[in-house]
Amino acid sequence: MTLRRGTIVRYAVGSVGTGGFATLPGLVLVFYLTDTLGVTAALAGLLVTAAKVWDVLIDPVIGAASDRERARTGRRRRLMVVGGLALPVFFTLTFAVPAGLSPAAAAGWVLLAFLAAATAFSLFQVPYIALPAELASTYDARTRLLTARVVVLTAAILLFGGGGPALRALGGDDERLGYLVMALAAALVLGAALLVSSTVERSAGPPAAPRPLPPRVGIAAHYREGVGLLRTSRPFRTLLTTFVLQALATGAMLAGAQYVATWVLHDTAAVTFLFVALVGPALVVTPAWGTLARRVGKERAFRLASGLFAVAALALLPLAWAPGAWVYLPVALAGAAYAGMQSLPMAMLPDVIAHDARTTGTDRAGAFGGVWTAGETTGMALGTTLLTVVLAATGYVESTGGQSVTQPAAAVLGIVAAFSVLPAALAAVSLLPLGRYPLRRRDVDHPAVPGPTRADHPQETS
Repeated sequence: MTLRRGTIVRYAVGSVGTGGFATLPGLVLVFYLTDTLGVTAALAGLLVTAAKVWDVLIDPVIGAASDRERARTGRRRRLMVVGGLALPVFFTLTFAVPAGLSPAAAAGWVLLAFLAAATAFSLFQVPYIALPAELASTYDARTRLLTARVVVLTAAILLFGGGGPALRALGGDDERLGYLVMALAAALVLGAALLVSSTVERSAGPPAAPRPLPPRVGIAAHYREGVGLLRTSRPFRTLLTTFVLQALATGAMLAGAQYVATWVLHDTAAVTFLFVALVGPALVVTPAWGTLARRVGKERAFRLASGLFAVAALALLPLAWAPGAWVYLPVALAGAAYAGMQSLPMAMLPDVIAHDARTTGTDRAGAFGGVWTAGETTGMALGTTLLTVVLAATGYVESTGGQSVTQPAAAVLGIVAAFSVLPAALAAVSLLPLGRYPLRRRDVDHPAVPGPTRADHPQETS
């Protein structure tokens, strides 16, 4: 299968939506709850965690539905379109809490709206994650496809991470209005990107030939299938474990950026510069990670990126005692590493899916996409939860819009630790499962024998 330029472009456009939805709520949602709606840090953390637990419950079911659609029609488009239409509505409602609600009622409003938004996002994201194994057929073609995606993803993170707070500032002293303006503008971009990307299968050629539909099973069977993927596929288990640990790290850092800007650098607008420092270098170095992966292998390049991120994050610890503009240098280094931590595992996942299909004779790309999306979103959310646990433990003082408070020194130190030490430790730990990832180029492009291999059976490789 030839990978067409139009296919690469349309697939990459989807990352404007996926990057935006992953970035903007992760950056501002907890801060919106604690510093505009007056919700306690502990309750804010529970709310975000509950939304992502919901993701864990629905993503395997969506993955199975996507596989059935592919078997029946040869495409995965229908669920992607539904998600693209619904996400803008519920994303806007998340930041449209009516004035006058108590903090508890406001938290309930945000929870329901964000649950609906997360559901809409998963309807797009799960089949979207499954597509690369079907759009590109070789080790290097998948690297090319996913490298382009991550370049766009990085630009989206910069757009939403830097532009979101800037749009929020248009509300002036009315913080609620500012958040609503931000949400409306972001929602339009999110919806457009998802709907454009939902046409990617058309650009790749005619639909796949219909196949016999897998038997319908209960919801519990979908969860058992997801657990079965982790149990039987060592490549998937090790790659997903690594990626989830790193999602915890980046989730904590992302959610902590606004707190660092406000309470450590004492400049709420500094969050935009933190994002420029983090994402700007990634726009330049993402293609370099792809080039390095082609020379030394994706898994080796991934280890290098992960180690570099851990070192850069730990270098931020002196912020606790000497805040200043020097912070942008290690943040930029972390951003360069983060580009590799995003592009390389995303390029490795289609290899895992194709390897599984070849060795088992079963197309389970949707199921893989469901479990991967559940792990990714849960990791990002629990990273935010870890931040709120640190804030609650160190005495962080919540507030409503316009209220002036002073944070205790312990809370400021906790913010820095959650932005530095915690991500560094999680990235370092992620190197352990990554070291057990078994697939190499020869396993993907030139398998020695057909049928199940040692990489698929943990009892044979331990």
